[in-house]
Amino acid sequence: MTQYSKRFDGRKADELRPMEAMVGVIKRADGSAMFKIGKTVAFAAVYGPRALHPTYMRNPEKGILRCNYNMMAFAGSGDRVKPGPNRRSKEISLVTKKALASVLDLSEFPNTVIDVFIEFPQTDAGTRCAGITAAVMALADAGLIIKDMVSALSVGLVGDSVVVDLCKEEEDFEGGAVDIPVAITNKDSKITLLQLDGLIKKEQLFRALDLGKEAAKKIHEVQKKALLEKFTQNGI
Repeated sequence: MTQYSKRFDGRKADELRPMEAMVGVIKRADGSAMFKIGKTVAFAAVYGPRALHPTYMRNPEKGILRCNYNMMAFAGSGDRVKPGPNRRSKEISLVTKKALASVLDLSEFPNTVIDVFIEFPQTDAGTRCAGITAAVMALADAGLIIKDMVSALSVGLVGDSVVVDLCKEEEDFEGGAVDIPVAITNKDSKITLLQLDGLIKKEQLFRALDLGKEAAKKIHEVQKKALLEKFTQNGI
């Protein structure tokens, strides 16, 4: 296994990239948020609850959550992104929905739909995690019932080192890298998303998840601060 003793950007193994967060950033949305980590910027907008059409798709017991993940054409540092949905964006939209559904209570909104649109004007690494982190803030901003906040980040193996929040250079590390996106609840550290691409030893996986749970608490503090600042300014 290739030795990886110093990270490309100089961070410690358990250190996150610099973060920023704001809520209420899209005025016409029912709820919205921005989350930035490193060079990756995610905007999330929530619309609803609103009547679902066609009517045969309605659930008389609770509302339905739909998520849409999209990278703008010139968001990436590499080639131009082809506009419109593709296989990757559909897959990430689905895992985003599943990561959020377990903490979102829609029992009070039968026969309705809540749409979450996640857009990326700029990306580097960890887009699906940044999108989930922004989306849960937007849902809270919309006044929906969130049973627990969710914070998402990537953990994994770069060469022989277990690290959190992989940057683009680490994802592309020639010595081998395993990227593991995870979404973690704040109160009881339950995992609502875990994807694994590559091979990793059991003890390395457990170490990565332990580091991820601690790092998720730092992301949660950024989320909480953004929400408190918005509602404090509004006198709530």
